[in-house]
Amino acid sequence: MTIDIDNKFRGNAYIVQGDEVLCKYSGGFADLANEVPNTFDTRFACASMSKTFVAVGILQLIEKGLLNFDDSLGKILDLDFENIDPDVTIEQLLTHTSGIPDYDDETQDDAAELWADYPNYKIRKNMDLFLIARDKPAMFPKGEKFQYNNTGFVLLAMVIEKITGMDFDVYLKQNVFDTCGMKSTGYFEFDRLPAGCATGYLYVNSKDDFRTNIYSVGAKGTGDGGAFVTVEDLISFWKGLLEHKLLSEDMVSKMLSKQSGDGSDPEEGYYGYGIWIIDNPEGKDYVYMQGFDPGVSAIAEYNPNNGMISVFLSNYCDNVWEEMRKIRRAYY
Repeated sequence: MTIDIDNKFRGNAYIVQGDEVLCKYSGGFADLANEVPNTFDTRFACASMSKTFVAVGILQLIEKGLLNFDDSLGKILDLDFENIDPDVTIEQLLTHTSGIPDYDDETQDDAAELWADYPNYKIRKNMDLFLIARDKPAMFPKGEKFQYNNTGFVLLAMVIEKITGMDFDVYLKQNVFDTCGMKSTGYFEFDRLPAGCATGYLYVNSKDDFRTNIYSVGAKGTGDGGAFVTVEDLISFWKGLLEHKLLSEDMVSKMLSKQSGDGSDPEEGYYGYGIWIIDNPEGKDYVYMQGFDPGVSAIAEYNPNNGMISVFLSNYCDNVWEEMRKIRRAYY
């Protein structure tokens, strides 16, 4: 069996089933002005998809006995929390049920508006986003409901840094990426990107042209997102997770099980620990990681019923979700 991808898709796709490669696709330009094409080895920014990596890091610390699900922020971090409730727990942060202020409240018409008062070139550490978030109003009392929250994962990355004494991205490289053989993955600064990174592009209607996303995202990824990945590295991540190289079998089961959400949106469904879950009444639930930023769209999904792992990455905000729906309709 082979799977074909519409050649209009600008980005990379990689689909495997066990050791069989069902699809290996590259399209579009990594550098539009110079017409440098995306290749199979191109590194793409993956936005919030990298929350999954942070969740794994936290779960590793829990398994090592250095952290507990019910530990509170105030117990771990010595900070001036302002409007952030210091009694929210690690589990509430992992499951987006903390209700704490979100630095990205999604009220802006353009993502660049977020950086009007806080220049994006200064966003290089988790603390930079924490200082923006803490002055915003809380969304609801802790534990009340599920609501997606970027600040929660910024704080989880700060917890990793506090407990390990390492920058969170250094910890993740040594304990997640290297363990899985993810040789090309990392958190890179936009003004010093390594070779092979795709530029993110936004379409501007008024100019009928594209511009890059350098003024629309932070200068370096933080706990809520921003890692650069390849499609092959994401396959390696899923295999490493499922083969229990990163976490015990019991912890992986918890991570990929419904922990929050109400399923009101059948596609987004529920949330585990750093992972999205689609309810499947006829078998095991589908689990996926995803991300979206200006100039970035990404999804990587595992179907435990047939062993398929599907990855789509685009540096043009192409609709990776519709590509994934096509796979579900045809092969699930």
